[in-house]
Amino acid sequence: MGLRAIRGPKSPLQGHPANGRVLGFAAMVATSPYVLDPDDPRAPTEPQWAAMSEGERARVVAGLPAEMPWELHPPEGDDHRDAKDKARDALDEHFRRKGRRVYVSSELTTYYPGERRICPDVLAVTDVALHPRQSWVVSREGKGFDFVLEVHVSGDARKDFEQNVVRYASLGIPEYFAFDRPRGRLWGWHLPESATAYQRHVPQRGRLSSAVLGLELTVEDGRVRFYEGNAPLLFADELVGRLEKTIDRLIEARDFEAQRAEQEAQRAEQEAQRADREAARAKELEQELERLRREADERGAGRR
Repeated sequence: MGLRAIRGPKSPLQGHPANGRVLGFAAMVATSPYVLDPDDPRAPTEPQWAAMSEGERARVVAGLPAEMPWELHPPEGDDHRDAKDKARDALDEHFRRKGRRVYVSSELTTYYPGERRICPDVLAVTDVALHPRQSWVVSREGKGFDFVLEVHVSGDARKDFEQNVVRYASLGIPEYFAFDRPRGRLWGWHLPESATAYQRHVPQRGRLSSAVLGLELTVEDGRVRFYEGNAPLLFADELVGRLEKTIDRLIEARDFEAQRAEQEAQRAEQEAQRADREAARAKELEQELERLRREADERGAGRR
């Protein structure tokens, strides 16, 4: 699978007349043999990856850590987990129902070529194989992320609302959204074609639009809510609640029908019993009539 063009960060050395030798050294590093630095693990650059055999690539991928160190990705508590998990699960269920091949995950350690690893809260990639992954290596997968959502709960807000805006744009991620949960606000950015910097999304009717997902985003009850047209994407607990109500209605309807069928059966049995009694009574009357006729005939014969 060919690599999608990845818009890497523009070096501050480019265009500077006094830095030709430094740029030459950087190019040499990019094409030098790959060595994994355990203190700063990175995937091979694109030239390094291109020069590797399939076996070498497999060994490199296996050697890249699938976890993020605590200092780079500290836990943020239940509020963070709740917002992240509900957004991920709503998207995953939506695309599963739609039959669209959209890979949705969260906090997946990710390696862009030659870049420091990232671990977005929620991510989506279109038109890729849907199977469990322990990490995402862009060179192996053939493309990077199409959509990223970060949830800010505590700590330095500049990471999500300033630093990531620059960094994710430099990585060529088409859409980036950041949710400030304490303030209940949502921001979004998109990357125009051939651009290296994001443009802010302008809300329409209180919602932000995602061309990648084909959905709109807004904030409701402290969560990021997705909409398809006027229909909200339900969260897992809402789906469970709706299914429970549907099941309750079905059980109630089943019990009603069973009760009605039982009552009909009882009425039918009563009608059958009544019919049997009437038939028996009719037979008794016929026998009585026959007896009376015989007695009448006998009396008539005695007179003669």
